[in-house]
Amino acid sequence: MPSLWLFLKNLLFTLIVPGFVVGWVPLRWFERHPSWPEVWRGPQYAAVVLAGLGAAAFLSCQWLFAVRGHGTPAPFDPPKKFVRRGLYKWVRNPMYLAVFTLVGSEALFLTSWHIAIYLVLLMCLIHVWVLLYEEEALRMNFGAMYEDYRRDVPRWLPRKPRPPLVTVPPFSGKK
Repeated sequence: MPSLWLFLKNLLFTLIVPGFVVGWVPLRWFERHPSWPEVWRGPQYAAVVLAGLGAAAFLSCQWLFAVRGHGTPAPFDPPKKFVRRGLYKWVRNPMYLAVFTLVGSEALFLTSWHIAIYLVLLMCLIHVWVLLYEEEALRMNFGAMYEDYRRDVPRWLPRKPRPPLVTVPPFSGKK
């Protein structure tokens, strides 16, 4: 039963938060009358590939949060265990990058400068959120383990993983 409840919480989060950020806001506030391209060209095919990559990245990170971290991406129900696997070895914020990829692919598919402007605003807003809230919350919850991770893994630009530093408790003085 706990696994089913965790699955339902993650599903609800995905429908509400990314659904709102990727679907409702750009199509309701920024591109009120989107038109489906009559003929697909290179940008539309590229957008579909990008959307697939973004969705796969988001879902794989969410899977790790549920299975390894025993939580959700929601700030009020974060993972109980620190997750440093999968895409999290390459970059500290792959879920946000996945959402940016989805919104960017939407702008590309619809050839919408309005959604592209929304993407820039969203990136700025998320960056401020990460700096002011999220990194501090992770520091408080995971301490030195997060500090080591923060030093090893870049915030936004993916990089090949380095061997992780291992934080050990101080010596107890016993011989």
